[in-house]
This record gives sequence, structure tokens and C-alpha cells, in this order.
Amino acid sequence: MHISDGILSAPVWIGGYAAAATIIAVTIKKIKVDNMPKVAVMTSAFFVASLIRVPLGPTSVHLVLSGLVGIILGPAAFISIFVGLVLQAFLFQHGGITTIGINAIMMGTPAFLAYKIFNLRKNFSFEANEFIFGALAGASGVFLATLILALALITTGSEFMGVAKYAALAHLPVMIIEAIITGFIASFLMKVKPEILKGR
Repeated sequence: MHISDGILSAPVWIGGYAAAATIIAVTIKKIKVDNMPKVAVMTSAFFVASLIRVPLGPTSVHLVLSGLVGIILGPAAFISIFVGLVLQAFLFQHGGITTIGINAIMMGTPAFLAYKIFNLRKNFSFEANEFIFGALAGASGVFLATLILALALITTGSEFMGVAKYAALAHLPVMIIEAIITGFIASFLMKVKPEILKGR
């Protein structure tokens, strides 16, 4: 899902950096010192999971875990994912330097949506509540990331329309896998250590 250097037009990737910087400036104030170990662990999880990828033209298909990172870190998820992307770009040339901003928007913004979706479970009391809303959070994270990816490619040029459609289809299995993973982990954590889940 990472977009490489040389793909996006300058206005798109510059806009990505501007948007990412704005979000970081707002969310960094909300990170408490005692939450830093949790942020570090989730950054590592994202770093490793999204490093294993299948190339797909100007992008790639891989696990994102934005839903899982979101339900555990809440608003701090964006910074966690941004740090992971910076490390991947500089250490392994995974993604691109110019596209770190747009990649952060693509994978970090859905994490916040996932956090909000997961917290909707508090309005319901049926069985398997955590699994269902965890699964919805995981799936929505991938769905929104794929949508942003497609928009970034199409905005750059109409010649990327085919690639955008192909990328969207290729991420359908990832959406299902992440829904299951996030649902099971959310359900498990709620039973054994509910304080880990943000906004419990």
C-alpha cells in the first residue's frame, strides 16, 4: 500500500506532508509519557507487518494493522504509523521519502476512524460485541486506506485509474484478514487486559 517516490505529482505529495504535519502537531500534545511504551510496541508491530509486501505497480499489498493500532492507541496512532513509515523509508527504502506524508495520511487517518468505530460498541450490549466492532474497525481501516490510495493515484493522473482499481480489488483479502485479526485481538484484550484498549 506504500506509494513509492516518483509516482505522485508534487502538489499531491507536498499536500500530504502539510496535512500530516498538521495532524502530528495536534495529536502529539495528547500523548502521555506513560503511554510511550504502548506507542513503541504498536509502532514495531506496524513496522514489521507492513514490511512484508507483494509489489503491485507503483504500490504494494500488505497488512496495514491501522485498525488494530487505532483501537489501542487512539489519536496517538497517527504518530505511531508516521514513525514506522519514516523508519521503513530510510532503513529499507520501503515506500518513498517524498511520499512519507501521503503514506501517513493513507494509513494513519484510517486508524483514527477505526478507533471511533470501535468505541461505538459502548452503545450496544450484545454478545461478541468486542469482536464485531473490532472486526469493523480492522476492515474500515483497510477500506479507507485503499480509498485514499486510489484518490492519490487518480489525482496525480488519469493513467493511474486502472492501477487504482486493481489496487482496490487486491486489498479485499487484506480487509477480510485484518477484520478477523483485529476482532480476535480486541475480544482477547477485553477479557484479559481491557485497560490496553483506548477509550474502553
